[in-house]
Amino acid sequence: MKYLFPIILLIITLTSCKKEDAVDQAAKDAEIIQKYISDNNLTAIASGTGLYYVVQDPGIGASCNASSNVKVKYKGYFTSGEVFDESPAAGVTFNLSNVIKGWTEGIPYFKEGGSGILLIPSSLGYGASGNSSIPANTVLVFDVELLDVL
Repeated sequence: MKYLFPIILLIITLTSCKKEDAVDQAAKDAEIIQKYISDNNLTAIASGTGLYYVVQDPGIGASCNASSNVKVKYKGYFTSGEVFDESPAAGVTFNLSNVIKGWTEGIPYFKEGGSGILLIPSSLGYGASGNSSIPANTVLVFDVELLDVL
């Protein structure tokens, strides 16, 4: 019993630290995204989740939703401009429920034939874990074109 209180206190402390870290990271990401928008003279729309998007062409075809199968042409890069991934010219097909949250949320802002830019905070990308080519807590930028809603 005498060890129960210190253990509970430790759990509460660690849990609150993680929440504070997430809030701090969200603020850093927002600052990075807003600077990128300013530096590149973009007219971006904030979604309210941390995602910003730029509609270059809204498209006129079919709409999609978070669980649609879509074909997208894209280029992914860091705010430094360094490209980390790019689709073939013909695009790639996938279900929006099987990709990063920033894509699940962002792609439906375009109709078929539409294009634009997604500015994705780390929490909607690869988060604190990162992945093999993307460091932890990294803001991602994607040029996207919604080729087809399947």
